[in-house]
Amino acid sequence: MSILHWPQTMIHGSRPLFPGRKMCGFAVTLRFVLFREDLLEDLPKGSASAEYRAFELCDPEKVLVASSVGPWESIGGDIKFLRLYQKKVAGIVTDGSIRDSNSIRDYQIPVYAHSSTAKQGPGVMLPWSVNEPINCGGILVREGDIILGDDDGVVVLPQKISSEVIDIANKRIKIEEVVKNELKVNPTSPGKYYPFNDKTEELYNQKKKNKKKSSNL
Repeated sequence: MSILHWPQTMIHGSRPLFPGRKMCGFAVTLRFVLFREDLLEDLPKGSASAEYRAFELCDPEKVLVASSVGPWESIGGDIKFLRLYQKKVAGIVTDGSIRDSNSIRDYQIPVYAHSSTAKQGPGVMLPWSVNEPINCGGILVREGDIILGDDDGVVVLPQKISSEVIDIANKRIKIEEVVKNELKVNPTSPGKYYPFNDKTEELYNQKKKNKKKSSNL
């Protein structure tokens, strides 16, 4: 992303609660705000609540991204996330925490959060809005952004540059594979090729050329 002069897009402090699961989908955003008594008058109740409206927008191609008011505040637990399991959501991401992790593990949903917690959220924060731009872990997330997650964390990819980023990422994967294989065969300092430089490009182009020749034989 930095190659394209975009700011960092990795959500800070959101880690995989259940390692080994990967996630990809389009963002449905949910914003929580700090609790204040007078807000209750303006807050939709029951199924009209922002969190439940967000849940109903989720499907196998969507990732729920929720901004908490603090890392230890819970955005939900077993009963609420049962609905996301029923909707076959692609994943859940928050810079806050979740409850009932043992039960949620069985739902097989990729979950990325600061931590698990025994705390409940309603007395501390309130669900406020759906599909508005939010700040999640120091990163701006908009409705429809592509959300990618693995054991290293979560990255937010704006749709506007998604094709270009994917092309760059695929090429980088191929280059790193070539460099790694070269270092295995000819052990030397990674600094010869890493960070990428003219020698890296030369090595990659030569290996690609050799591979093309071999395939034509």
